[in-house]
Amino acid sequence: MASLTTRHAPTVGFDLDMTLIDSRPGIRAAYQALSAETGVPIDADLAVTRLGPPLELELANWFPEHRIAEMGDRYREIYPTFAIAPTPALPGAREAVAAVQELGGRAIVVTAKHEPNAKLHLSHLGIEPDAVVGWLWAEAKARALREHGATVYVGDHTGDVRGARTAGALSVAVPTGPCDEEELRAAGADVILPDLTAFPAWLERYAAGEPEARSA
Repeated sequence: MASLTTRHAPTVGFDLDMTLIDSRPGIRAAYQALSAETGVPIDADLAVTRLGPPLELELANWFPEHRIAEMGDRYREIYPTFAIAPTPALPGAREAVAAVQELGGRAIVVTAKHEPNAKLHLSHLGIEPDAVVGWLWAEAKARALREHGATVYVGDHTGDVRGARTAGALSVAVPTGPCDEEELRAAGADVILPDLTAFPAWLERYAAGEPEARSA
């Protein structure tokens, strides 16, 4: 193991939904509440199998185009009431963020989620990144990753892989969301971990400059 003086302290970006948090219970509850309020049937169980892309893409499956913006605003408004409390952290999430900071690095969350709601989740769960940037999906995430100087981006979706590659960051993928290992590797993920419990040990190797940590 390299000493602390020979490690570098990276800035690491993390996706939120299905990377740091299992947002399915909360999102399911929010969709069910929106359905009850509007009288529009929404298959919430199906919707939560497709997490990752922006909310409006999912709402387009249930509402006509002229109502999507209105329903998106309403969903985000009721979201804190229904979605924060039922949503747990995924195994290893707190430890992964802390591992970056313990090396002297910065941990940032870059997510497609409405930023205020993303911050509510993190606060509720006691996960404390150095910055949170919302409203960015897939390649658009590269903007925040570059601005913060992130050299690694961790996510569960092929869109996260595309964001990392667009930013020139190492793509670390975890198959804890809707995309399996084969899909993530085909999208160009550099490293695939089984889940975030494996992240701190991997980060030690990466920070020590071990070449094999850049492809696994």
